[in-house]
Amino acid sequence: MHQVIELKGVSKRYGSSGAPALGPLTLSVAKGEALAVTGPSGSGKSTLLNLVAGLDRPTEGAVTVAGRRIDRLSEYALARFRREYIGMAFQFFNLLDDLTVTDNIQLPAQLAGTGRREAAARAGELMEMLGIHKHARAYPGRLSGGERQRVAVARALVNRPALLLADEPTGALDTASAHGVRDLLVDLHRAGQTIVLVTHDLTLAQECASRTIHLVDGHVALDTCARAVR
Repeated sequence: MHQVIELKGVSKRYGSSGAPALGPLTLSVAKGEALAVTGPSGSGKSTLLNLVAGLDRPTEGAVTVAGRRIDRLSEYALARFRREYIGMAFQFFNLLDDLTVTDNIQLPAQLAGTGRREAAARAGELMEMLGIHKHARAYPGRLSGGERQRVAVARALVNRPALLLADEPTGALDTASAHGVRDLLVDLHRAGQTIVLVTHDLTLAQECASRTIHLVDGHVALDTCARAVR
């Protein structure tokens, strides 16, 4: 099976003393897999996500994403790679308040060189799929937390990334909105999207992921496959 993520002997240290923040770690994630990463604060979850996203570089080891050895890429090449192959959705949405929902979603496509008409068509397709089309001309500040997270996910998917990274996507949401985002992640996984989900919410991990790893002190303490996602 094709591997979207391959980490080989990866470790990350901050400073010259003390234990690594992560690793050494060897891990692979297959195409179409939904991996949840859990663990207490300080266990290495965010470090792992940053290494996979190319936002940080390992102290040791190799990080390969979508067939590219990203730890060897220049900063410019990394930025281009992220635009083309990685979509990211964060806990606090990171939407641009002075742009409409449509403009927020299509911005990464335009930055990647997609024509305005094609980017708008893709944004419209995603808004229909995610149930937010009626908000196309609204500004993020007028939306609920759940709606803003759906906009953030649409923006993350606009370039059809090989990999979707979701960092605590329900952490800032009320219960009803969190259920909506959970259902969205389940639907995306069913459709074949490869997902890495970092969360403190074990229920979210159980319901959305086909596999869960639990980190403790930068190491995988548990690696389990779930029953079929509902």
